[in-house]
Amino acid sequence: MHKLSEHSLSVVSNLASDRLSVLRVFLDAAALGSFSAAGRQHGISPAATSASMQKLEAALNVTLFERTTRQLRLTEEGQLYQYYCQQALALMNEAEASLQARDSAVRGTIKISAPSDIGRKVLLGFLDEFRQRHPEVQFSLMLSDTPANLVQDDIDIAIRYGQLPDSDRVARQLLPNRRVVCAAPALLARTGIPATPEALAHMPTLVLVTAAGAMQDWRYCVDGKTCLVRVQGQQQTNDGEVLRKWALSGQGFAYKSRVDIADDLHYGRLQTVLDAYFVDSAPLNLLYHRSAFQPARLRLLIPFLLERFATLAEPPSPA
Repeated sequence: MHKLSEHSLSVVSNLASDRLSVLRVFLDAAALGSFSAAGRQHGISPAATSASMQKLEAALNVTLFERTTRQLRLTEEGQLYQYYCQQALALMNEAEASLQARDSAVRGTIKISAPSDIGRKVLLGFLDEFRQRHPEVQFSLMLSDTPANLVQDDIDIAIRYGQLPDSDRVARQLLPNRRVVCAAPALLARTGIPATPEALAHMPTLVLVTAAGAMQDWRYCVDGKTCLVRVQGQQQTNDGEVLRKWALSGQGFAYKSRVDIADDLHYGRLQTVLDAYFVDSAPLNLLYHRSAFQPARLRLLIPFLLERFATLAEPPSPA
């Protein structure tokens, strides 16, 4: 992704005194997809709105919008600029609110992305607990097994499984974890326990579907070498919780993060198979933007989640 140059930023800093108004018009045009609609929000004509955006683009020396007769949408540079404008205005609003309130209340909205299973079973309870401590905080929670883009999707915090590529985001491990193949005891009684990973290709299997496609290639290890087995995937879903319920009802073998099924394993509702082969590490990580101006709500939520998820490393006590 292109980055705004220091020269462009310095030019923008010399815009007229109504710079903040221009940025607000830019954000509204991006959100509404129309210069006319954005202009109406601010009581200015479509021509004046378009002219102000052209001046902004000239100052930045980038194209922020792709313009057609039917559509107005952000370029890649426009998406980047939108993200930082939103952060800047949010911080200004928070500063103004703090000065006006003259108290230490923690407030505002935190946008979070998390996998569906861990989001429903674990994260929701933690967020409820956090709101009891800080009732003026709101959450915008997106649950999906397709990882979100922190910038493009305007996410404050993302929770993700697996080894992470190099990134300018801060990554903190919430829990160690690995992916396992599991099944209900009733299914194992019918099919028997597979002797090798290759046997799974001929057994009923349940497959998770993400934006990248169906996850039918299950990774395992033999003598230090990584191998793949292509499973049939008789039943497929884009929801990890649905996959878990199918597994519990004995409909097939599932390839799951061990954290997601920890309770089911502990109480015998599911069993793992081929543990000597499926040793792929998939730690649960917390990702957030690297910033020196983190809002108070994030400064408090991040260590809170690290502390609460750490308690999951201890096995639950039998009922």
